[in-house]
Amino acid sequence: MNRESLHQLIQDLYQKKIKPEEAYQRLKNLPYEDLGFARVDHHRSLRNGLPEVIYCEGKTPDQILAIIEKMDHSDILATRLSQEAYDQIQAKLPSEVKYNPESRTLALARKPEREKFGHILVLTAGTSDIPVAEEAVATATLLGSRVETAYDVGVAGIHRLLDKMDRLQAARVIIVVAGMDGALPSVVGGLVECPVIAVPTRVGYGAAFEGLAALLTMLNSCSPGVSVVNIDNGFGAGCLAHRINLLGEPEGI
Repeated sequence: MNRESLHQLIQDLYQKKIKPEEAYQRLKNLPYEDLGFARVDHHRSLRNGLPEVIYCEGKTPDQILAIIEKMDHSDILATRLSQEAYDQIQAKLPSEVKYNPESRTLALARKPEREKFGHILVLTAGTSDIPVAEEAVATATLLGSRVETAYDVGVAGIHRLLDKMDRLQAARVIIVVAGMDGALPSVVGGLVECPVIAVPTRVGYGAAFEGLAALLTMLNSCSPGVSVVNIDNGFGAGCLAHRINLLGEPEGI
């Protein structure tokens, strides 16, 4: 349940479009619902504006499906959902569900026609970084942000980035996804005035240490205004970028 659906419920009850018993049935499992193996947090969107997201690694397909079925009044985002697990539950999912095998995300927007706002730009240093970037894209898009992408613009061919200067300068917030030496966020941070969110990835050879080298480079960025999320955490970057993108927008978006 989110602010909009709660407001509508109160309005329907006030206008006597529904009976108190129906309102009770829709509210009785708040703030959370205990499934035994999980406690579905129905109030999270009311508290902080972001619905609970299903992290699928370590969960069985049946558990994932059960959680999705209980979230029948909110937008749904499932991350790290394997193709195999998705294939096992696909037939029981609403037809509006969108699965992206590259980012391993499943998304269901209850109001897909809702207008997107702001401007988030997602960059990757290389093609191999795209799966993590797509997780960020799926997250911010479902939450309601307008998202654009520019992939494979790393520092090994800096002209590819400089060709996008108009798009960089138009963005309200930029997510930069990079592995290897993790240098791209510092370069971008020196070119723009908006916040930059750096996402290190595991992409790289042995000395990359599964993304640790990129993480340390980004944490030591000499460009001001660069923040860093965890290795491969496209989801976290998407959430943070969305919240920054909300700043200055009318309340209730």
